[in-house]
Amino acid sequence: MKHLYLIAFLLFFSFSYGQSSQNKGDIDGFKMYPNPVTNGKVFITTTAQSPKEIMIYDVLGTLVLKTTILGKELNLTGLDAGVYVLRVLEKDKMATRKLIIK
Repeated sequence: MKHLYLIAFLLFFSFSYGQSSQNKGDIDGFKMYPNPVTNGKVFITTTAQSPKEIMIYDVLGTLVLKTTILGKELNLTGLDAGVYVLRVLEKDKMATRKLIIK
């Protein structure tokens, strides 16, 4: 059963990554820290510092969190420990990264 989850995660992640390359490009100056997250907060910074739409998916591809942040701090205390896929949309650009919560 673990192999099925791993395959599903890899397919989802590769699909997500492939979609982001078709967009107008990665977000300029995109930084996400700390990763792995241990204190329930992650900081996301970009060059533009515009409002960001955040979507977090679990390994099965289910959307578990969708929010918009105006600053750089994202509160993740409602999520269980595990591996997630984080997608950030800012203006017309998108970034997709792996997010680990301990």
